[in-house]
Amino acid sequence: MRRNVAEDYYETLGVGRNASEQDIQKAYRDLARQYHPDLNPDDKTAKEKFQKVQNAFDVLNSSDKRKQYDQFGHGFESMGAGSPGGAHSYSWPSPGGPGGGSGPQAGGINFEDLFGGGGGGGFADMFRQFRGGEGAGTGPERTAGGADLEHALTVPFATAVSGGEAHLSIRRQNGKVEEIRVKIPPGIDDGKKIRLRGQGEQGMRGGKPGDILITVTSSPHPFFQRRGRNLDVRVPVTLGEAANGAKVDVPTPTGTITLSIPPGTSSGTKLRIKGHGVKPADGEPGDLFAEIQIVLPTKLSKEDRKQLAEMAERYPHDPRQDLRW
Repeated sequence: MRRNVAEDYYETLGVGRNASEQDIQKAYRDLARQYHPDLNPDDKTAKEKFQKVQNAFDVLNSSDKRKQYDQFGHGFESMGAGSPGGAHSYSWPSPGGPGGGSGPQAGGINFEDLFGGGGGGGFADMFRQFRGGEGAGTGPERTAGGADLEHALTVPFATAVSGGEAHLSIRRQNGKVEEIRVKIPPGIDDGKKIRLRGQGEQGMRGGKPGDILITVTSSPHPFFQRRGRNLDVRVPVTLGEAANGAKVDVPTPTGTITLSIPPGTSSGTKLRIKGHGVKPADGEPGDLFAEIQIVLPTKLSKEDRKQLAEMAERYPHDPRQDLRW
């Protein structure tokens, strides 16, 4: 098959022109799995797509060919960089498939050399799975494990702290959408992964299914903030409650508690409520830190403001004396 001169090999593999050798090999591996004719018996276009991917990889995986391709484009073939006349024939390792034959060079391309030789590398194993054995047309068919699926899931703040259940939708390779329930353990950290074993893509030839890997993050809370296992909350109090002391109700992950405000408490004071923070599935619970905020009435009368001014004169104090740049 002669390469299509109008085709961009980088675009075929879905990589940029500054892609590393590892990037090119990974892209090729993924596309080879996607378009391999043995894995797509009902897709009449799979063979052509696979050959295009193979053509692109043959050039970009060779430092010499890639250098000349970047400099001269497809014209480098006429300069002797490719096979005679630029003609290339590719097949795939498949029992009785086009190209016939058996062994690592079935179909005119040495997959063993290309993907790590006989040393059992990941790429070589992949193509042995495609062939169904160590050599095309020989030995029993081998199973191949299904692919893992990755999913990002955002849960409410309260669910991340106290645990609960969440739902996610997974689109399978056959196009069907499946609803899956996920148990969220209490105290899960942002960025933590949950593995659902055996719920990924189905394996080939009876192989074990893959897993679903879920990266969990929590949405922000309007009043609470989390620091590891500790929680912070701002508790608004009136001027009278702060001056005279009071008992106020404060919500926590395990229910409402009564918080005692000492007389003369200033705004910014933090009161620690031990054991009322995040309670993970394993380990000790954290603490809740309540930061007091004095809230003045929205409207003060002239007489009220006068009394406050007189009180300030009786108790002179500069609250900003320690303020520094």
